[in-house]
Amino acid sequence: MILDLLDLGLQGVRARKARAAMSALGIAIGVATMIVVTGIPAASQKALDDRLAALGSNMLRAAPVSAGGQPSPLPAESVDMVARVAPVTEVSAVANVHAVVRRSDLVDPFDGSGLTVLAGRTDLLAAVNGQVARGSFLTASTAAFPTVVLGAEAAARLGSPPQVSIGNRWFTVIGTLEPVPLAPDLDQSVIVGWAAARSLLAFDGHPTVLYVRCQERALEDVRAVLPATINPALPGLVQVSRPSDALTAKRAAAETFGSLLLALAGVSLLVGGVGVANTMIVAVLERRREIGLRRALGAHRSHIRLQFLTESTILSLLGGITGAAAGLAATAGYAWYQGWPPVVPAWTVVAGLAGALVIGVVAGLYPAMRAARLLPTEALQGV
Repeated sequence: MILDLLDLGLQGVRARKARAAMSALGIAIGVATMIVVTGIPAASQKALDDRLAALGSNMLRAAPVSAGGQPSPLPAESVDMVARVAPVTEVSAVANVHAVVRRSDLVDPFDGSGLTVLAGRTDLLAAVNGQVARGSFLTASTAAFPTVVLGAEAAARLGSPPQVSIGNRWFTVIGTLEPVPLAPDLDQSVIVGWAAARSLLAFDGHPTVLYVRCQERALEDVRAVLPATINPALPGLVQVSRPSDALTAKRAAAETFGSLLLALAGVSLLVGGVGVANTMIVAVLERRREIGLRRALGAHRSHIRLQFLTESTILSLLGGITGAAAGLAATAGYAWYQGWPPVVPAWTVVAGLAGALVIGVVAGLYPAMRAARLLPTEALQGV
């Protein structure tokens, strides 16, 4: 029965190829429009999200609060404790070792050029989204030796020397950083390996700043538990930065795009449904004699209804598949031209094909019922 209906529906499509193509084109344009108007904003939003993420929309900065004029030191194990918080994806730290850096031992021992000597962990760049301009950053092997990495401003002030003097000891410069927008204090710093700072510069192992990146949806929750996690004994002496304005902008953009997508998708499906319904009504009017002849030969009303429903569904599915392919190609091409990541929400393609199926049934329902109500004598008038 089902195979017979499919064959009958396909015969109706093949017998009127031009009309079938135009009918399928209407639904194809609707589905393609739906995918394009959702895919292009989604690709644009993804590009915007990536840019806002680079601005630190998911990063928090924790530092000790000064008590009695001196900042209270953070526990040495605070980085490991924060790393255990489930939504946290990256955590690192730096510490001021209170040393003076000089380009040469001939420079005044108290002239540090306004630069700060920091002990840094090897995972620092991942936490602050930093990039190396020249050379390399500290690794597990180099962090234990007298090596340093210069911030962008520090390199400019010191002139990118091969070695610098810190605490009357020479340290080899192994790399220079690009400017770090998320942590501008690193630009004016000379970064020494954590282990080397402890063994060579009398560093006590207590961090002074923690950089924490986490899942955006849990940013406020992580911010709330950070003080007690970093310093359980004195959580009130830990100051955590508020979420950046970039996160607010990112969420506002997502809400705006979401409303736009729903509105445009609804309009596209409505246009496609009206087109198919109009085509099927015209088909019933033009095929009155065919309907009357089939009724006269013994076809029941249910047979006529199923015939037209099947035909409208086939037309809509053909249009939906064609439209989905065209929409995906157009979205990918435009995203490539704009330099955006090619993003098409999966629900859009599924909704487009499902919508085409539903449209085929709904749009063909009234014409099918109208065709089934035709009496054989009425339909065969004028033959």
